[in-house]
Amino acid sequence: MNHYPILAIMAYFLCAFLIVVFGKNRAVRNILGFIGTAAPLCLLIMLAEPVLFNGAIISYWMGNRAPVGGYAIGIALEVDALGLFFGLLIATAVFVAMIYSFSYMSHDDNEPQYYTLFLMLCGGVMGLVLSGDLFNMFIMVEILTFAAVALTAFRNKVFGALEAAFKYLVVGCIGSTCILAGTIMLYAQAHTLNFAQLAAFLPGNLNTATIIAYALLFIGFCTKAFLVPFHPLAADAHGAAPAPVSVLISGVLTKSGLYGIIRLTYILFRTMGLGTVQFWLVFLGSVSMFLCVTMALAQHDFKRLLAFHSISQIGYVLTAAGLATALGVSSGLYHAMNHTLFKGLLFLCAGAVLHETGTTDLGKLGGLSKKMPVTTVLFLIGAFSISGIPPFNGFASKWLIYQATYQKAVESGNIGFLLVTVVCLVTSTLTLASFVKVTQSVFFGQLPKEYENVKEVPFGMRLGMGILAFLCIVTGLFPGLVQRFLTGPASNAVFHANSYIDAMMGFGYAEKFGLADTLPVSFESVGVWSPISWLCLLLIMLFAITIVALTSKRDRISAADKKAQAANAVSGPSFLDGAPAANKYELFFGGEESTYSQVGGDDLFWGFKHNWRHYFSFMHDLHSGIVNDYSLWAVVALALAMLYAMIIL
Repeated sequence: MNHYPILAIMAYFLCAFLIVVFGKNRAVRNILGFIGTAAPLCLLIMLAEPVLFNGAIISYWMGNRAPVGGYAIGIALEVDALGLFFGLLIATAVFVAMIYSFSYMSHDDNEPQYYTLFLMLCGGVMGLVLSGDLFNMFIMVEILTFAAVALTAFRNKVFGALEAAFKYLVVGCIGSTCILAGTIMLYAQAHTLNFAQLAAFLPGNLNTATIIAYALLFIGFCTKAFLVPFHPLAADAHGAAPAPVSVLISGVLTKSGLYGIIRLTYILFRTMGLGTVQFWLVFLGSVSMFLCVTMALAQHDFKRLLAFHSISQIGYVLTAAGLATALGVSSGLYHAMNHTLFKGLLFLCAGAVLHETGTTDLGKLGGLSKKMPVTTVLFLIGAFSISGIPPFNGFASKWLIYQATYQKAVESGNIGFLLVTVVCLVTSTLTLASFVKVTQSVFFGQLPKEYENVKEVPFGMRLGMGILAFLCIVTGLFPGLVQRFLTGPASNAVFHANSYIDAMMGFGYAEKFGLADTLPVSFESVGVWSPISWLCLLLIMLFAITIVALTSKRDRISAADKKAQAANAVSGPSFLDGAPAANKYELFFGGEESTYSQVGGDDLFWGFKHNWRHYFSFMHDLHSGIVNDYSLWAVVALALAMLYAMIIL
């Protein structure tokens, strides 16, 4: 079994190469694509029993070059419960995306190139999470970044595809450069690139160079997770890329960034015992969570809306991981898994709509439930899941995150963590509101005449969506089993860095550096279905609603505003997409025939957006869409991270 990790990685790259050679034949191409994604999934599933259930840690040295004299001299892979957890998420997502691609991409040109890039991206991400070598992680980051850029621009005739790919290339390379620079600085200090050996050396040897390297690596992985301020890249990439690629970007690429952040903070530098570092992660997660959900609410494009929601949900994961408690990490990993499932399902549903109608413009769609009933039902499962509606999986993981933040507030006596619980609840409420808007805009209401001949998508696409929908239900109905066999072992691995080090470098190696696993490991929670918890949640939700109501209080109407309203003038800003806002009454009654009056999805929360118009106007002006500005954001974020790290470490 020690060979399974390297075989899983090689399967992706080998099949990518074989498709280049033999991929002109569609049947051969599809067979290679299926084998290239099914084989790694099977190999990792076979590792579940020894690694996840029995706590084994697998180390594999390239060329059998094991450590000599306590010094690592070769490239290695290391798979503990955390790495295998993320590996299984990745393998599942790419397998489903491949099944979906067989039908979805059948009418595109250059299919062999698509599948080659697809498998290279998958291999890069899998190599990153299974690698035990920091430089090898950088190599995999480079592979996945350039493959993702090429796939973003794959449909280069789509408006904005090349621009989105260019933005991704520029800012993505900034992130990769940060990872490379951090790796070089660590090598200069420790003279090794082995992750386990670095994890033994660094915690007791922090200096200016290693602290700067910490900040560089952190920002580098943040770019891969698309956390604020790198969130606009996700929206542009998702909007232009094919639906299966959106699944990879949302469900796979973001997880590679999260994995890197968790490895960096919990194991490599062991900084999560510091309250200042916990604040750093919780604050960044909370900002990403709230900011991106409000941006999603103002979108008019199906896929861009889902993209902002994707980063919002990643904010939940980072917030929970930043609590530095066992329940927090476990619930965060649970939500990371659920995010891969329900967000992958939603992107595939958006791809199904695009496949049949040719558009993702919410203003042009409607009534598709009459023509695409299966897609509608599957979309609703995904929408209920991401919105935290029981008994779907999003509810279970969000519920545990609420408990973890509240528990942290009680244990630490810091009311700030209670405010984090409020932010989580408000974000979940806005998420539900946003998907009410999408459901109304796309699947219900009046069916436009140009879509009267729309039909259900092919079986292969429905199969891919159905697998994810089934998993959304199962992982929601049995949260105890998920915690026991998946997130629990992965969380234990996070808090037992010494075991990770000793598995690679030899028993007792971590002890030589005076390292000990000091963080308590307790998974106590009141459960998902506790009535007392529901009552507490209700009280906190009422408090959250009160805050929203007070902050969105209607501004005093000036004489100019009254005059503008009297003249049926524009009463709000153009929000995020640059489209001119319409009068309130035109929004609700847009000149339809007298036989029906359709309420468009964008009209449902007109009052909310009007009351928050100054915020939305500010966000619209801030997001210029210019790559120079986004690059500047990356540089500023790096400077702030360095400054903060120098102060707190």
